[in-house]
Amino acid sequence: MMGAASLSDVYTRFVAGGLFPLQERLKKHDTVRVKQEMEQTQWWPPERLAALQAERLRTLLTHAGQHVPYYRTLFKQTGFDPGQVRSVADLQHLPFLTKVVIRANTETLKAEQAVGLARFNTGGSSGEPLIFFIGRERVSHDVAAKWRATRWWGVDIGDVEAVVWGSPIELGGQDRVKLLRDRLMRTELLPAFEMSRERLDGFVQRIRQRRPRMLFGYPSALSKIAQHAADAGLRMDNLGIKVAFVTSERLYDEQRATIQRVFGCPVANGYGSRDAGFIAHECPSGGMHLTAEDVVVEIVDDEGRVLGPGGAGEIVVTHLATGDFPFIRYRTGDRAVLDDRRCPCGRGLPMLREIQGRATDFVRAQNGTVMHGLALIYTLRDITGIAAFKIVQESLDLTRVQLVPNPACDVAAARARIEREFKARLGAAVQIEVDCVDHIPAERSGKYRYVVSKVAA
Repeated sequence: MMGAASLSDVYTRFVAGGLFPLQERLKKHDTVRVKQEMEQTQWWPPERLAALQAERLRTLLTHAGQHVPYYRTLFKQTGFDPGQVRSVADLQHLPFLTKVVIRANTETLKAEQAVGLARFNTGGSSGEPLIFFIGRERVSHDVAAKWRATRWWGVDIGDVEAVVWGSPIELGGQDRVKLLRDRLMRTELLPAFEMSRERLDGFVQRIRQRRPRMLFGYPSALSKIAQHAADAGLRMDNLGIKVAFVTSERLYDEQRATIQRVFGCPVANGYGSRDAGFIAHECPSGGMHLTAEDVVVEIVDDEGRVLGPGGAGEIVVTHLATGDFPFIRYRTGDRAVLDDRRCPCGRGLPMLREIQGRATDFVRAQNGTVMHGLALIYTLRDITGIAAFKIVQESLDLTRVQLVPNPACDVAAARARIEREFKARLGAAVQIEVDCVDHIPAERSGKYRYVVSKVAA
């Protein structure tokens, strides 16, 4: 007689090999073919991958120059000839694409023959939301890249999955068709907007009931659930969870440690965004691999100069599957460091050495020094009795701190230490306001941000 585990594996193979491909065909997505190709190209040597990038880049730029009004005009004005592109370094002859440029040229960035464009927007957590469009080719490639990365960890589409997420776009789409699809795919969405004790109790209970093979969500949300279960003395490491995928926020070391310890599984970090695409994902050997078949990543300094491996700067992305609405040299606002090592896993895909976070995760001292928010976070994490916190740098002269203290916290001593150490880093004349609150709400997207600077960017 076939056991429950075997029946579950058979169903996973049915979904991954039949049901999901059927869904993608009905959507007119080329996801299956792209994923199959990616599972071959990931083992190519770096030189061959670089040649593929150059070929696809030349194709994208030629298409944009012929069929996208914005780029047709830009290339004519600058004398840029896409046919002369020989390597990704030739991108440096083009200006950056920014959110301001997209807002001002949304219609002329659409390819003239584009069909089936879907309207998307970012959450606008650091300012005005960005409205842009995505074609079927881009969707197929992003889904295929995520599918490939999922399989690196021994799980597949169709395995039981718990998703802790908070995007209004996903949650707003929970209609009957989507609910049915999620049920067939064995995916359950747990809304991460509120992390009250009662909601955390419910999340822990539901995960224990579902016994998912994989988790997916914000690192802040998964670590909160994990810590809540640990505080309640509830085991989560005996549920058969094989991996926890985290994305959309900076993953801190203590979050990784908490998730791994409580759920008894490795943590796989992913980096991407709704506008820039599926950019990088961690493999079981620890390499943060770029999706080089689809994206060209440049790291640039504050003057826009391209940096080599080891240099920290802003991530600029050219997505090679965006012919319908091109993202060419798109400034993401995120910061990272490229790596020049080869991963022990044997994949030829290039890697990121470090993802530092968004520009607004950094703070600026009165003397102009820019530092990561961790410089302030470490002070708060070293104080006993702080259950949660948030730092908002309002200006060079004012930084606010919200604390959720528990009974073990000496609030007066904590306030004095925070003021003393923050002033040492930001400037002696900086005003530090520390407020105690009962609860720190998530952003509109459901994310929890430890540091928000309104001046560092």
